[in-house]
Amino acid sequence: MFKYIKNDLPASIVVFFVALPLCLGIALASGAPLFSGLIAGIVGGILVGALSGSKIGVSGPAAGLAAIVLTAIGSLGGYENFLVAVVLGGIIQLIFGLLKAGIIGYYFPSSVIKGMLTGIGIIIILKQIPHFFGYDADPEGDFAFFQIDGENTFSEIFKSFNNISLGATIIGFIGLAILLLWSNILSKKGKFFQLVQGPLVAVIAGIVYYIVTASNETFGIDTSHMVSVPVPDNFDSFIGQFSFPNFAEITNPDVWIVAFTIALVASLETLLCVEATDKLDPHKNVTPTNRELLAQGAGNIVSGMIGGLPVTQVIVRSSANIQSGGRSKMSAIIHGFLLLISVILIPTLLNKIPLSVLAAILLIVGYKLAKPALFKKMYDLGWKQFIPFTVTVLGIVFIDLLYGIGLGLLVGIIVILIKSFQNSHFLHKEGEANDGKIKMTLAEEVTFFNKGAILKELDKLPENSYLELDVTKTRYLDHDIIEILEDFAFKAKERNIAIKIISERGTVENPPSFIEFFKLRPQTV
Repeated sequence: MFKYIKNDLPASIVVFFVALPLCLGIALASGAPLFSGLIAGIVGGILVGALSGSKIGVSGPAAGLAAIVLTAIGSLGGYENFLVAVVLGGIIQLIFGLLKAGIIGYYFPSSVIKGMLTGIGIIIILKQIPHFFGYDADPEGDFAFFQIDGENTFSEIFKSFNNISLGATIIGFIGLAILLLWSNILSKKGKFFQLVQGPLVAVIAGIVYYIVTASNETFGIDTSHMVSVPVPDNFDSFIGQFSFPNFAEITNPDVWIVAFTIALVASLETLLCVEATDKLDPHKNVTPTNRELLAQGAGNIVSGMIGGLPVTQVIVRSSANIQSGGRSKMSAIIHGFLLLISVILIPTLLNKIPLSVLAAILLIVGYKLAKPALFKKMYDLGWKQFIPFTVTVLGIVFIDLLYGIGLGLLVGIIVILIKSFQNSHFLHKEGEANDGKIKMTLAEEVTFFNKGAILKELDKLPENSYLELDVTKTRYLDHDIIEILEDFAFKAKERNIAIKIISERGTVENPPSFIEFFKLRPQTV
């Protein structure tokens, strides 16, 4: 487990600095107690990290669930009632895992996964620009286009240019310069610069800058532009920050509806993230998806029991882990312990970290996810890849994560249907219509997707022609296709078209019924 500790420890520190503002920001955007986001981050790191089969995935509170959580807390009458739904959602995820529902993750098109990564990279950059310049009206973790502060992604950027905080901007640029210097030059100079990560140095520089300029009105940074971790007065007040489910509401049908919603959305986000992180992983590890659902379910049960937000595997933290050289699940687990230790022992020190420095770290993460060269690569792959990719990116940027992915999947399915109709690879013609002889060879598998193209080809056959239908190599023939052939046989008599079927069971001239011909092995030739 500690084989790659020299890689995992530095990576865990970077993930910690990425996760800290997102945990707090997502809690704020969800209308939940700030501490609930930290609980979810800790549980996602330690528990889910330990149970998961992913070597580089990191779990925690997800931006994609923020709107669901915000609505549910109000509709269910309080946060304690909502926690019941989180626990039940975790149980439902366990059932999904036991039912092997994780196989769904293998059916997401590559173009949509790449679009998701690129879209998230772009939205991270756009959302961090205001924080970088010290304008923090919208909380970290609000990734929707229409924001909870009443602005949208672009109006927030324009507004930030009129509300620049000089001190926050200066340390933001200093932090960005440190990160670029560290990754492009110093990291190649020796092991020390590889072990000590640039983000840690940037954060230390930010803390020092805040302390040094604290009394300076021009260059100082206001506390509203700093990390805001709840600071308990004593151990009892720390324990008092935990909330517990009100299980008296377990019979409320609305609680169950929210629970199923959480389970479905959290599972979908997790499976998408698993596919995405596996694609990003330079070592090409493959995550067992059913085990991941079991781990996420266990995480949501525990998070809900102690007052945390629902957790999923999340791409921002996972990609930061990969970019920082994380090799095993220890990086996710250590990041969880760092969150736990820091909120107990050093919350006051954490509150001296400028958000603009953390924004600089996230800007680098976003750029690495959305490099311009990827757009050219996807364009060169052809329109079947480029269109779903582009729609996914635009959907994520202009609506939100789940809608963007949904639109990308929808367009991907439409592209498949269009190409299935246009593509006649399952039909092979020999001869011309004017000599009366036509041969059609069906492919190994013919499904209802091919109905349109087959109907089109059959309707084009001229009167008084001869059709030789070869199904020798066909192993699966959808019943919809058999019905089309049955209807065509009836029409063929009126048009004086002779039909000859060639199959492994022999050759038949003008079969009275295609359904009868194939009934010995239903749907299989």
